[in-house]
Amino acid sequence: MPAPVPAPAARAAATLADVLGVLRLGSDATVGVARIAEALHATILHRIGIAGAPRGGRASGLTGGIYDAVRGVARLSGRGFAALSGSGLTQSASVPSSPARDAALAVLNGVWGDHLVATGNPLAIPMQWRRGGEVLASNRAGLAQQLPQATGHIAVLVHGLCMNDRQWLRDGHDHGAELAQTAGVTPVYLFYNSGRHVSENGRDLATALGALLAAWPVPVTDISLIGHSMGGLVLRSACHVAAQGDQPWLALVKRLVCLGTPHHGAPLERGGRVVDGLFGLSRYAAPFVRLGQVRSAGITDLRWGNVQDADWQGRDRFDQHHDDRQPTPLPAGVPTYLLAATTAAHASSRRSRWLGDGLVPLASAWGEHPHPTLALAVPADHRRLITAANHWDLLSHPQAGEALRDWFSR
Repeated sequence: MPAPVPAPAARAAATLADVLGVLRLGSDATVGVARIAEALHATILHRIGIAGAPRGGRASGLTGGIYDAVRGVARLSGRGFAALSGSGLTQSASVPSSPARDAALAVLNGVWGDHLVATGNPLAIPMQWRRGGEVLASNRAGLAQQLPQATGHIAVLVHGLCMNDRQWLRDGHDHGAELAQTAGVTPVYLFYNSGRHVSENGRDLATALGALLAAWPVPVTDISLIGHSMGGLVLRSACHVAAQGDQPWLALVKRLVCLGTPHHGAPLERGGRVVDGLFGLSRYAAPFVRLGQVRSAGITDLRWGNVQDADWQGRDRFDQHHDDRQPTPLPAGVPTYLLAATTAAHASSRRSRWLGDGLVPLASAWGEHPHPTLALAVPADHRRLITAANHWDLLSHPQAGEALRDWFSR
C-alpha cells in the first residue's frame, strides 16, 4: 500500500511546548554568548596591559558582576520555562504536526539535538515510527487499523541529518511508496533526533525494530533497510548492536541499501574542525571557538563516519583528530547496496572523486578505505553511480528509483 502523500507545506503550527522550548534554547544561547563576550573582554584587557586585568577568561569587579547577572537572569528564565514545560499546561495546547513544523524541528535537532536532550528541552524529537507524518501505534490492534494492507515484508526508511520522515517525498516521488507498488513491501519511516550520536540512535533503533516486529499485524518474513545519508550509518549501527545482542530481527533482514551515506565521513565536518583550530591560533578569536562547537554530536560523528560508542567514548568529541574508529563490518549474510551521486557530468573526473554529490565524496559513499579493516568491500554490481546529481537528488532521481527496483527484484 503506498504511503499517504503529505499535504503541501504550510505555516508551522507551534504548540505551547514548542514556544517554551525555543525560549529555553534562547536562554541557553544568552548564557553562551555572555561567556564569549566575557572571555573576549578579559583577553583584550590583559593584552593591552591594564593593571589587574583578569586572566582565564573571567572578568572581575563590577564588570564580572554584570556578566554574572546576565547569566543569572538567563538561567532563571530557563528554569522558569522548564518548569512550565513540565507542568502539564502544555498538553492542552498541543496541535497536530505539519510538514513545516517537522522540518523546523528536524533542523533544530540536527544542529542542537544532543543539547536539547541533555537539558530536557521539549523540542527534542523522540524516536518514532511514522507514515505520512502520522505516528504509528505501538500495539498490534492499532497497527492493524492504521495499516490494513500490511504485508510480511517491511521496508524501513531512515532519513539523514537535519531531515525528517516526510522528506522521503521529493518532487512527487517516494522510494517507499514506489516499492510498495513494485515489490509488495510495507514502508515505515523513522523520525528521530539526528543531533544525537549515531551509535545512540542505532541502539534505540535496534530496540524499536524489535518492538515493531512484536506488534506487526501479520507474520514478518522479510525486512529491507534503506538509509539516506546519516540514515545509513544509523542502520549500520543498529545492525551492529543487533549482532552483538543476537536480536532476532537481524535474521530477517534481506538487504541494506545506503543512499549517499558518508561511511568514512564528510569533508564539511572536518572543515569545521579546521576552522576551530584557526580560531584557536589567535587569543582574540579563541573565545569564538565556542560558536563552532555548538554543532551536535551527530554532526561531529560525520567527521569520520562514527558508528559505535567506542568511536567517540572516553574523550571530548571534538578531539578525534584522525580516523581511529573501531572496524564495523557490514551485517554478515546481508546483501548491501550502495547508491552514490556526483555533481560532475562524468564519473571518471577528479571532481567526481573528491566532491562527489556536494556533501559526500564518492569513496566515502562507496565505503572505500585504504585500511582493509575499515573498507566495506561491496561488490561492484552492488554499487550504482548517478552523474550530474546532488545529495538530495538520490531521493527522487529516476535512476535512483531504477536502482532500488533492480536491487529489490534480486
